[in-house]
Amino acid sequence: MTTPATTPDLSVAVTHLMKGVIYRDTHELAWQHLLQLQPQVQDFVAVLGLHVVVDEAEGYAFCRQRPDDAEADAASPIPRLIPRRSLSFHVSLLLALLRKKLAEFDAQGGDTRLMLSREQVREMVRVFLPPTSNEARLADQIDANVAKVVELGYLRPVKGIDQVYEVRRILKAFVDGQWLADFDARLAQYADTLAGTASAPGTEESDE
Repeated sequence: MTTPATTPDLSVAVTHLMKGVIYRDTHELAWQHLLQLQPQVQDFVAVLGLHVVVDEAEGYAFCRQRPDDAEADAASPIPRLIPRRSLSFHVSLLLALLRKKLAEFDAQGGDTRLMLSREQVREMVRVFLPPTSNEARLADQIDANVAKVVELGYLRPVKGIDQVYEVRRILKAFVDGQWLADFDARLAQYADTLAGTASAPGTEESDE
């Protein structure tokens, strides 16, 4: 039996966007409302100085601060609703490596969900860190960075499978194609930083 069509509701779409990222696979109802009401949603959040990014191919949507509002008249600026927070060097490195891994995974075709175990993530990062005799402490440090990336929404623990994470595809919106093209140069910066010959390359949290 066919499920009756649901009347699109602007408040459902906007409320979910204000709470965070809308994913097609986990927010089915809100996703449907958003797709049907995209122009109205864009007009609504524009009043708040926001813009809605919808990627139908990847299945996610989120609000981003409009860049023109950063240059608004100082006499009547629109307060930033989505703050930018500086990320640590090691979290930035982890995000870069995850983005590279996602690009390699996509190039292979097949499944659309990239799953990595905690040990796989540790090994991926360990290659770029200086040798240490305290492996337990290093593992704890990497796990703390993984927890931060989970908090940011770029990794998600897989339900029912212990210590396995899904790399969320919204990471592609944070680390774009141009950024990825410069990946080797960035890794050279990371290597110099670890060798103590350069300062850590900075990055910022995206508006997702």
